Amino acid sequence: MKQTIEAILLPSGTIQPRHEVEVVCKACGYDLTPEELEADTCADCGADLELQQNTAIHATSVPAAGGGVM
Repeated sequence: MKQTIEAILLPSGTIQPRHEVEVVCKACGYDLTPEELEADTCADCGADLELQQNTAIHATSVPAAGGGVM
């Protein structure tokens, strides 16, 4: 199951960057559906279901460069 959370500007002025969270079977890497997350075994390989979560964070902005020239 892959979920994408878009970037948001928090009331404090902090930007929460866009990020993706993927949940797969630890044994075979099968991309699980939300319904399959409740099972005891993987729908693809049949192994006891152990979850692996991968997170990718995307840069949404680059701060302005500062400082002096060397």
